[in-house]
Amino acid sequence: MRRWEGAVAGLSSVRVRATAAATLVVALALGLAALILVLALRGSLVSSADAEAVKKATAVAPYAETLEVKRADGPEAAPTPAKTVPLEQGKDDLMQGKEGEVRLSDGKVVRLADPDLLITKKKVAAAEGWASPGEYAVAGVEVATAAGPATVLARVSLNTVQQALGTLYQTLLPGVPALLVVVAGMTWLSVGRALAPVAAIRAKVADITARDLGQRVPVPSSKDEIAALATTVNGTLDRLETAVERHKRFVADAAHELRSPIATLRARLELAEPSELTREALADVERLQSLAADLLMLAKLDAGEPLRAAELDLGQVAAEAALRARRRPEVRVELDVEPDVVLRGSSAHLDRLVTNLADNAVRHAASTVRVRVAAEDEEAVLEVSDDGPGIPQEQREAVFGRFTRLDEARARDAGGAGLGLPIARDIALLHEGSLVYGDRGFVARFPLHQV
Repeated sequence: MRRWEGAVAGLSSVRVRATAAATLVVALALGLAALILVLALRGSLVSSADAEAVKKATAVAPYAETLEVKRADGPEAAPTPAKTVPLEQGKDDLMQGKEGEVRLSDGKVVRLADPDLLITKKKVAAAEGWASPGEYAVAGVEVATAAGPATVLARVSLNTVQQALGTLYQTLLPGVPALLVVVAGMTWLSVGRALAPVAAIRAKVADITARDLGQRVPVPSSKDEIAALATTVNGTLDRLETAVERHKRFVADAAHELRSPIATLRARLELAEPSELTREALADVERLQSLAADLLMLAKLDAGEPLRAAELDLGQVAAEAALRARRRPEVRVELDVEPDVVLRGSSAHLDRLVTNLADNAVRHAASTVRVRVAAEDEEAVLEVSDDGPGIPQEQREAVFGRFTRLDEARARDAGGAGLGLPIARDIALLHEGSLVYGDRGFVARFPLHQV
């Protein structure tokens, strides 16, 4: 499926579409030009052959007028073989009627010395057997012979036309595809060269998103639309960097301004005379402190701060965090930790992830919470499960929404704000991993560190 989507994306690229469009346009233009060229050349050559046939028939007409085409009667009815009359023979000799007179049946042909010349009284019948259509250009001239009107026909072979068209075909058939290949290649290279700055801009923007907002995209020296785009992107990055810096300063100031008063208030309540009122106030302060910590963590995650990653043992982090989780006397926490499950990540972030998952499991467990760490299929797997009622199938994705709490959770735990699981998923995604609710509990997967 991914290969198919990649192929479709490749075919829909600007470079491919521009190359296909240019090649198609040139192919249509060349096809139309080739058709016009062939028709024009054929018409010109055929017209030349027709003119030559007319010229030849006109030139021989004076000599044809000296011939006598007669109808044989009686004993002379049998046709005699056609006698050839050389054109070089003088007009006086032809007029004597000795050499020039040929007696044939009506409609028969008197052939002159030139095989491409013909004199006949039946033009159509004679031409059908003498000059096949498409092979010769035929022209006729009416003449008056001693025996009456006749037609002198002259033919010119169209072999030269066919040879010329054949030569043209031999040039066009390999030439047009070769030219299309050249056009496609040049378009591909030209569009690729024009779009190279776009690829550089895209790569730099992706790198900036992942690492440092202080970087800027390269601005090409072409001073075209792409250069204007790069300038606009840099301007947007300037404004984005300013906004993020302000956000970071706000987060730092808020962390200081919120934590200190809350910590002071909690200390005073803890030192105050124990009573029902102080216990309720202390519980509210703990909720407020936890909510402030969660909000500050979300703000840091949303700010896209670079992850300070190092090699760490996920099993060790999970064991320490699970043992620090909020405990209920009736709930037992079991550890199933495989050694040497090493990945690259932030110990503080992963500690927060395990703590949030363990706290959630302890709140909803009946008697047992199980934390398992193992290496499976080149992935580090963290599974936190409990023997509680679980999460319905239709709500397993909704629990990762911010400030989302199921009705049962609201009834059993008034202190949850619905931020623990969203923070855990954001941390998993920050480590190029995933977090979902499986059949037995929450399962987080991370890529193993290859030594």
